Amino acid sequence: MNSIKDILQKYMLSVLAIDEDGNSYSYSQALSFAKNIGQVYRGRPLVFCLAENSIGSLMGYLSFMQNRWVALMLDAKLDSELLQGLVGKYQPNLIWMPDSRVQEFTNAKLIYQDYGYSLIELNSDQIHLHTDLGLLLTTSGSTGSPKLVRLSYQNLSANASSIAEYLDITAEERPITSLPMYYSFGLSVINSHIIKGATLLLSKRGLMEKEFWNMLKEQKATSMSGVPYTFEMLHRLRFQRMNLPDLRTITQAGGKLNDNLIEFFALHAQKTGQRFFVMYGQTEAT
Repeated sequence: MNSIKDILQKYMLSVLAIDEDGNSYSYSQALSFAKNIGQVYRGRPLVFCLAENSIGSLMGYLSFMQNRWVALMLDAKLDSELLQGLVGKYQPNLIWMPDSRVQEFTNAKLIYQDYGYSLIELNSDQIHLHTDLGLLLTTSGSTGSPKLVRLSYQNLSANASSIAEYLDITAEERPITSLPMYYSFGLSVINSHIIKGATLLLSKRGLMEKEFWNMLKEQKATSMSGVPYTFEMLHRLRFQRMNLPDLRTITQAGGKLNDNLIEFFALHAQKTGQRFFVMYGQTEAT
């Protein structure tokens, strides 16, 4: 992903993302945003990115990758006490967060604001970060504790490319974000589609909310991804009875799926002409 600028330039005229309100954002807008935000802070900072499936979160993430800022991806709804503990542990220079959380940092300096997100500066001390380090992710079950996985730009690029090739992802794909952006699998879905110029459908809704399904149908989502729990929910929701003519690909990772559910979804995919992939996903292997 160290060539994110080239990717954004290549697909400048294409639609990068569509949000829950139906607003469209181009790859060109992401390119301009990254340039703007790169001018408000010099150096190579450590930035906490409080991520959610929104355009503000996505724009921030892409700009950090382009400017080679090192981001730690965290849940935008992370408990305030846990967040403060991580701030104390890692001493980030910056935090990119939803506007609604800025008041939690009364002594911070607001240096940039757009797309419902704010960039605040906590300290200007230059931290020595390895030149290969591209991203930090929490390991499974360690959110709130200081256990992080370090990912290089080469890690991210190789992972996104291999997934895109294996799944035959093209610019015509329209994946809906059924997993969190701060989670390795959810982020790899984003990365593997962006490198092909696809359009992300950004939904913060859960499977049990009708708004999620309304968006999936109205925006003609072509793929969705899930962990074992996702497929348990889909089974309970009688997924096989849904009329989803545009949905072509379903992927599963994040743990072993029950054999009965694998068979159930494989047979359903066979009947409908969909593609169902049972994949291996782990933050440490990204």
